[in-house]
Amino acid sequence: MHADQRCVLTGTHFINGDAACCEGALSAGARFAAGYPITPSTEIVERFSARAPQVGGLFIQMEDELASSIALQGMVWAGQKSFTVTSGPGYSLMMEHIGYAAITETPCVFVDVQRGGPSTGLPTLPAQGDMMQARWGSHGDYLTIALTPNSPQECYSLTIKAFNLAEQFRVPVMFMMDECVGHMTEKVVIPKAEEIEIYPRRLASKPPGEFNLFEAGEDLVPEMAHAGEGYKVYVTGLTHDKRGYPVLNPKAQHELVTRQFEKIRRAADELTIVETEEIEGADVVVVSYGITSRVAQRAIQMARDKGLKVGKLRLICVWPFPEKLIRELAPKVKALVMPELNMGQMVLELERCAGGKCQVISVPHAGGTVHKPADILAAIERGAR
Repeated sequence: MHADQRCVLTGTHFINGDAACCEGALSAGARFAAGYPITPSTEIVERFSARAPQVGGLFIQMEDELASSIALQGMVWAGQKSFTVTSGPGYSLMMEHIGYAAITETPCVFVDVQRGGPSTGLPTLPAQGDMMQARWGSHGDYLTIALTPNSPQECYSLTIKAFNLAEQFRVPVMFMMDECVGHMTEKVVIPKAEEIEIYPRRLASKPPGEFNLFEAGEDLVPEMAHAGEGYKVYVTGLTHDKRGYPVLNPKAQHELVTRQFEKIRRAADELTIVETEEIEGADVVVVSYGITSRVAQRAIQMARDKGLKVGKLRLICVWPFPEKLIRELAPKVKALVMPELNMGQMVLELERCAGGKCQVISVPHAGGTVHKPADILAAIERGAR
């Protein structure tokens, strides 16, 4: 299906990443957002609160991030595509309900515009310190999907992608922006509605008497029924069977968690979403994401000007991590260089997947500003020796 023309602002716009994210959510069909103000994400829902009523949508400011992160799930089960936005401290508060969304297979989007931390940290300055939290933040075993844009244009297009993936796999999707990308103003081209592919909700194909709320198909993803449509809708954070009823034993736990893992694992190739440049024949490949990838681009060019063979690997989907790609790449290069606006988070996955087949060089940065290209260049030169 295609996007609803009523809410698509087709044309060329000069807006920041936060505004573009809002427009992406509207184009994807989101009609509800719950949130609590927190820098640097507030502009997303400020815009949504003005735009949503124009297309029959609603924004509600909740009393805190805990309430926001569960209100959006209630609206999903009532039939609406929904999301919330926050930054580091609020994201931490949402973790219990992210786990709830995972076990109940509630399709929704959590937008985290990252800032310096820990705690209140640097509210108005950039960081990428929540990347591991996006994967491991809630307790128990679950898999999710996390995307990271590096431009306002991608804040628009990848927000649509995030909603599509949430519906396709019935998972909460993490949309990991950063302050620089959120507040950066650039040209954003919004296509016509008929050019925007929207993944529809997996609605029940059986009548109420034959339908089980968590009975999965061949792709291990269940169809969904909404409250108030005549179906038995029993949604619980407890381990449950295909009806949704609590079954508290090891067998049910194994079946539920294994299926929820496998529906993502089976799609590993589809979810390897990266941008590459000149990685074939490279001695060093720079692996980066978000705003850091734009700084890394300058460092890569500086290295090439010096005659070094340097490739670029930009992560667009960071979770699941592109393990297969890294395992194939590592034996072919001298080094993988990873700059991040944190003290070394995703580089741990890079090291694991490289498996000692090449040198892995971390270029950490505590945040507050971006890297200097010269610092990334120095790491490239070290790896090329």
